[in-house]
Amino acid sequence: MITPGHYYKLPVIRATAKGFQLDAGTLGDVLLPGKEAPAGLRVGDAPEVFLYLDSADQPLATTAKPRACVGEFAFLKVVATSRLGAFLDWGLPKDVLVPFAEQHRPMEPGHSYLVYLYLDRIDGRITASSKIDKFLDDDKPHTFKAQQAVDLIIANSTDLGYKAIIDQSHWGVLHNSDVPRRLSFGQSIKGFIKRVRPDGKIDLSLQATREIRNQHCNRIEHYLKENGAYAPVHDKSDPTLIDQLFDMSKAAFKKAIGTLYKEKIIIIEEDGIRLLAADSSPIRVVDVTTEPLELYKILKFEGLVDSGGAAKAAIADALVQVNGRVETQKRKKIVSGDIIEFEGQKIQIQRVSTIPAAPLPAAAAGPAPQPAGASAPKSSRRAGIAVTSRARTRPEPASRPTTGPWSGSGNKKSAGRRKFHDK
Repeated sequence: MITPGHYYKLPVIRATAKGFQLDAGTLGDVLLPGKEAPAGLRVGDAPEVFLYLDSADQPLATTAKPRACVGEFAFLKVVATSRLGAFLDWGLPKDVLVPFAEQHRPMEPGHSYLVYLYLDRIDGRITASSKIDKFLDDDKPHTFKAQQAVDLIIANSTDLGYKAIIDQSHWGVLHNSDVPRRLSFGQSIKGFIKRVRPDGKIDLSLQATREIRNQHCNRIEHYLKENGAYAPVHDKSDPTLIDQLFDMSKAAFKKAIGTLYKEKIIIIEEDGIRLLAADSSPIRVVDVTTEPLELYKILKFEGLVDSGGAAKAAIADALVQVNGRVETQKRKKIVSGDIIEFEGQKIQIQRVSTIPAAPLPAAAAGPAPQPAGASAPKSSRRAGIAVTSRARTRPEPASRPTTGPWSGSGNKKSAGRRKFHDK
């Protein structure tokens, strides 16, 4: 059904001295004034026009674009008042009326108001109302989903942020933390559904959540790169400090560092966050009491290969790297600080003065007596490689901080043999 207040494509049925007559169905023939007709318009063409009522309440077509259609909200300026109400400029020659009964508060000329356009049930005229709430039904079913792009009209501000009309149908809230700039009453902007809460209320954002999260992550990562790969803040830091360093809320900061941590871009330490190197494979620290050590022996005794022969073969086949470079010397001397990599595993040698002894069960309090003249146990010949091995659960940092003592529990073997404890 064709009604005033909307756009239609209507066929031209004849040309007249005043313009063109269009077939508007149940409304009958409607005039499109010649001054508003597109150039070259002919009978049979179907131009897109907007229908409204003229001062004599007769349907009239126009190619002009009003600021809103019937059934929509718009922020319109009062151009005059009378005993009937206030008249608003909505972009067409005939102003739209807001009756006194439909004014949320008395309207004044020169001021702009958010109004809803509707057809009056009595006379069918296009009318406006500033009583917004009665035209929005939040209980009405909707299909809004998180990340969905929507059109917003800013309605008013609250302590939480801004109330906005979503796609001409529902209320939503833009929280202050999600508004990076000042918004104006009646402003029309693009936005996104942030989430639909269990109570049906809708939270909004001016950017897609992923875009916001990416911006926050990029900001933190940039700060770390410019400040020695470290920032003295973490998820329990003062919100004021977080805001000073990164210009974001604590909630946004926690989400961002959570994302960066999951993506293995940062590690979260006790007193701050640290940027990881581009190569962030897990690394295991091996404490030794003696150095240098031969490369193939470390591969064997740390369990990276099954035997010394397998270790030598892996090195000969250029499968082992030391400090990022392929190493083919089987007896390469390895010292504290060197990093060995083989088949995706990394270990770093670290010299310590002593290795804590673990209490042994009574049955293993000491080695079994050796017969006179017997050779020493094989493990004693590895005395320089009796080590404490511990696995880091976090990737290697970009600039390695000074590490303190590692603690943990693990595989304890009898005295004279190598001891382990895993962090």
